[in-house]
Amino acid sequence: MKILEVENLKAYYDKARILQGLSFEIEEGETFTILGPNGAGKTTLIKSICGLVTTEGTIRFKGEDITALKTHERIKRGIAICPEGRKLFPNMTVEDNLLMGSIEGNGEERLEMVYNLFPRLRERRMHIAKKASGGEQQMVAIGRALMSSPSLLLFDEPSMGLAPILVEKIKDSLIKMKSEMDISILMVEQNVKMAMELADKVAVLVKGKFVKEGDRSSIGEVEKLYFEI
Repeated sequence: MKILEVENLKAYYDKARILQGLSFEIEEGETFTILGPNGAGKTTLIKSICGLVTTEGTIRFKGEDITALKTHERIKRGIAICPEGRKLFPNMTVEDNLLMGSIEGNGEERLEMVYNLFPRLRERRMHIAKKASGGEQQMVAIGRALMSSPSLLLFDEPSMGLAPILVEKIKDSLIKMKSEMDISILMVEQNVKMAMELADKVAVLVKGKFVKEGDRSSIGEVEKLYFEI
């Protein structure tokens, strides 16, 4: 079953068109990774699916046209975002940050799930978020997104600002998450190694257009093209 279908998506900031008519699909359980340089439109794509920018085209989620829905209505249907830069509440505890992502009274049950995925957060749950390490803060951002029980998780540069050893830890956590949860992922990234190891499908975005797409069998070709840009 297709969990996300995007047709001829264009996105704007004022009169400037950033996305030039993207079309793609994500099947249930897939990870679709989008590579691209700075300014390619990766974050704009994430914001478009969340309803945070002006768009044209069609976005369907689980077969429903959600193009006209507000952001909170999309979240209630099962879309969550782990934003670029984490966007934590710095003076709140780790646990309170996680609980900010819960909806409809599912907090305690989902907290246990997040702590099982990230045991380090259980240890740090009463610590102030701004005092956590970069890797711990990224775990909090991922955990907060998972608190809403999403079917589709949108990742915006999850490796940004992390040392290589922490990138590996986050990657391993995402692999574990995919193996244990019924979830699909759309990820935009610049870390090619991480992106390729997680992807079922991959595309290269340049100036608001896909210049190359492929599934697992052709990921090597996509990777080569990306390094030639």
